[in-house]
Amino acid sequence: MDRKVRLGIIGVGQIGKVHLDNWAKIPEVEMVAACDIDAPELDRVTEKYKIPNKYAAFRELLKRDDLDAVDVCLHNNMHAPAAIAVMESGKHCYCEKPMAGAYTDACRMLETARATGKMLHIQLSFIYQRETKIAKRLIDAGRLGHIYHARSAGYRRRGRPYVDGYGTEKFVNKEISGGGALYDMGVYHISQLLYLLGNPAPLRFSGKVYQETGMDAKRRAFSGYCVEELGLGFVRFGGGLTMDIIESWAIHMNPFDSSFIAGSEGGVRLEPLAYYSTLEDIEANTTFEANQTDWRWHQLDPIQSAYDSSQAHWAAVLQGKVALLPTAQIALQTMLISEGIYLSSQLGREVSAEEVLAAGKSTALVI
Repeated sequence: MDRKVRLGIIGVGQIGKVHLDNWAKIPEVEMVAACDIDAPELDRVTEKYKIPNKYAAFRELLKRDDLDAVDVCLHNNMHAPAAIAVMESGKHCYCEKPMAGAYTDACRMLETARATGKMLHIQLSFIYQRETKIAKRLIDAGRLGHIYHARSAGYRRRGRPYVDGYGTEKFVNKEISGGGALYDMGVYHISQLLYLLGNPAPLRFSGKVYQETGMDAKRRAFSGYCVEELGLGFVRFGGGLTMDIIESWAIHMNPFDSSFIAGSEGGVRLEPLAYYSTLEDIEANTTFEANQTDWRWHQLDPIQSAYDSSQAHWAAVLQGKVALLPTAQIALQTMLISEGIYLSSQLGREVSAEEVLAAGKSTALVI
């Protein structure tokens, strides 16, 4: 494809504007159309970003035949209906994380992509970080040896949407959002590790979710806050591989250590990036010149720019420059892990992937 990639966007709220800021930085992208039910905000946004066409109903936007792909930036339980409609209209789909509000809805999205032959890309921004790229090179080169355990960790002291001062109440209402800390931030950390581990299939889950930290009483009442602020989990994969998870929106605690991967020959921590091993029976702690390395990689291999961000990758994929990373498959496994933790917390015991699948229910909203 020699011309620019022509995109539409559904939803120009908080996340939609973040996406539009990112699309504006990519010369190969032309934003053609936007849709939102908030007419005054849609007017303001389309004027700011110089988007020529606007719609109040997303199915009207999908009638256009000049769009290569559509970006879905709605609340979680609206992802599946909108994304499925996008692909069924003959367009490729870029979707904000998490993939959907429920695993079964995410499965329908991937099934639709396969049935229609359209590409589905999920916004998993952490897999494009410099730390992730360097860690992947170490793993692919065998520097960690046999990998047997990983930790997914995310921390906010008090950073819950709406009740702690930002965003809208819809982020903390399960009927709309599907979940809390695990869906909002945990998806980034878990998917980052799944990508580095080769996206192994989770088999069994144990976990607990909490809502214990105080919040503004009026905002609690108005929002109907009903999602977790802290999620803990333990996941078993095949071959003895395990992962433990701690994801906080709010906790009376200092910052956690970051995510890591441990192997028989070495281990890597992701933030700050460090590699641990032994040299001549000497414990060695290695740091990296990530910025210089990333710059050099770009000079030697221009295609590296196709992995600078989720949006840059999507533009390069649509132009036929690179193959699509399996973000939908990774996002789907991330959802299975989150639902496994939820079910384990509800039942008070370890659960299998089969039990999670059997218990799963659609949370998709009619839009």
